[in-house]
Amino acid sequence: MLFSSVEFLFFFLPLSLALYFAVPERLRNGILLATSLVFYGWGEPRYLLLMVATVAANYLLGLLVSRAKRPRLWLTVAVVGNLALLGFFKYYDFFAASASLPTLGLALPVGISFYTFQALSYVIDVYRGERPLRNAVSFGAYITMFPQLVAGPIVRYGEVASALRHRTSSADRIAAGSLRFVSGLGKKVLLANAAGEVFDYFSAMTGNGLGTLGAWVGIVFYALQIYFDFSAYSDMAIGLGHIFGFSFPENFNYPYCAVSIRDFWTKWHISLSSWFREYLYIPLGGNRKGLPRTVLNMLIVWTLTGLWHGAGWNFLAWGTYYFLLLTAERLFLGKFLAKLPRPLRHLYTIVFVLIGWVFFAHNSLSTALTYLATMFGLSGRAVSDGELRALVRNALPLGLMLIGCTPAPRQMLYRFLREKTASGRILLTVGTLCLLFLCTAYLADASYNPFLYFRF
Repeated sequence: MLFSSVEFLFFFLPLSLALYFAVPERLRNGILLATSLVFYGWGEPRYLLLMVATVAANYLLGLLVSRAKRPRLWLTVAVVGNLALLGFFKYYDFFAASASLPTLGLALPVGISFYTFQALSYVIDVYRGERPLRNAVSFGAYITMFPQLVAGPIVRYGEVASALRHRTSSADRIAAGSLRFVSGLGKKVLLANAAGEVFDYFSAMTGNGLGTLGAWVGIVFYALQIYFDFSAYSDMAIGLGHIFGFSFPENFNYPYCAVSIRDFWTKWHISLSSWFREYLYIPLGGNRKGLPRTVLNMLIVWTLTGLWHGAGWNFLAWGTYYFLLLTAERLFLGKFLAKLPRPLRHLYTIVFVLIGWVFFAHNSLSTALTYLATMFGLSGRAVSDGELRALVRNALPLGLMLIGCTPAPRQMLYRFLREKTASGRILLTVGTLCLLFLCTAYLADASYNPFLYFRF
């Protein structure tokens, strides 16, 4: 079930909220767990038992880690068990096909990459001294929480431990959460979907008429699609979290305003980057054991980051690509970039990020390389009339989307909210309802409504 769907917006969500707020606070984790299991089982009932088993196993492992005489043993069991489950579903067919072994053709359980990392963070945090959850229902609500189950942000246990035991919902939090949710819905429905359709138009011509200009324009629209798609989901998840009384971490901080690749990765998918830093890079030694070890640690982290996103040579190439760029910035490129004017540093970052998205946008490495060859003029075609017409036709949406990638719209909204006048609040409420109506009208008639990060 997609957040950007009529059944979620006008059936599942209102019913879930009605049940949640109808019961006393002590019962709300139970309602949240029940509705989350319904949400997950809506589209994939066959994997519901897998999720319940994951919750039960990690709940018991957390207690064993906190109580047993050999907590490291149970921590190892938890890490190996969770990663083995993720690896089986996500990577078995990939490695089996590479080794000419029989494949199983198993569908990837939705959200398994996200809830596996949340389960791991719980057990590791308990091992590090965080107080475990004694209440199994509360723990189940944390792992299965539908607002951020499918595509994050990845919520570490320590970030919501206190809220799982006690939280309150105020009118102001609910209003702020509703505004955040609807604005995210607008980004998804009105911007991400529009950008995706333009990218699909250009991508369909790969190897058969696509010119250099079209390839660059296409990947720009893909970059906009994946940003608005994923950040929209994060906005909706954070907004729902506010409504339910949680504070989920921010996942994006205007990454296309970055001035280096390192800066980009402090702004893009922040919860994933911080998870790998906290639970892998630093435990491996980080940058504390000399340059060779630092480079090795970065290679491990970025290889696994690529694999986390998907089982394919294109994702391995994507992870390796960023490892090389970040290593170059650490060794010598960063000092050179620091001397350049900010516009040049920004241009450098955007160009290399766009190149990286090519590996992400295509399902095979060979297709990605063909697209890259076209971008750099190796196809023998510079531009076609169809590409120019498509660019002119989408110039206004492109301009609006580029502005939407900057802090300007949010700054304008915050300046408006600071007024706190009665007329201002009424106008904001009316505007939010109009945006919801517009999104609903689009969804009622649209056939194109993907969520890119559902496949991860």
